[in-house]
Amino acid sequence: MNIGFLASFITFSLLVSYNIKKQARRGRRNEKNFWAREAQANSVRRKPLDGLNYVKIPLERFPTHVLNENPEVLECIGIMESLTPLKIVNLTGWTNTELKLEYGAANITALSEYDQNYTLLARTLQKWADALLEAGHDDDAVILMDFAVSTHTDISRTYCQLADYWAARGRGDKIEEMMRIAEGLRSANKGAILRHLKQSLDGIVGVLW
Repeated sequence: MNIGFLASFITFSLLVSYNIKKQARRGRRNEKNFWAREAQANSVRRKPLDGLNYVKIPLERFPTHVLNENPEVLECIGIMESLTPLKIVNLTGWTNTELKLEYGAANITALSEYDQNYTLLARTLQKWADALLEAGHDDDAVILMDFAVSTHTDISRTYCQLADYWAARGRGDKIEEMMRIAEGLRSANKGAILRHLKQSLDGIVGVLW
């Protein structure tokens, strides 16, 4: 066997073995840290939830009179009506451990419920907006998507469709406003959202020049 090849193979094998052991040590350390933090979180006492940023649904502002013979739109309106009296909080990006550390372990069930309500709200707003856009009611769809963005939704489609709408009208100020909101997102979608918004804004600037 070629000595150079054998030496390279041995070096490669040692590197692979080292990296595997390194990853294993890191995994054990991360797991230990997680359970230590979880134990700490479980000992945090209940805190008041008065300071949460509760979402209020302005149903009277929504285009409930438009396309309301459409079963899909009618379903969305029904969901909105059922959500209106409920407590809704956008907790996207927060882990259960973080929530317990911040608000106390005893609040985790309530917080999870509030967040589930928000997830249903954000998805329903986009589903409703999609139905309106498909039927050519762009201005009415924008009302729904604008509200969704104001609640700091992380649904990429909402930002992209709104950006396209405002870019077509030369409203860079609206896109800049969305960018400021997107900067504060605690979501894995943040980067993709910001990239699309920047591209939309650059497109307006390019047309102006």
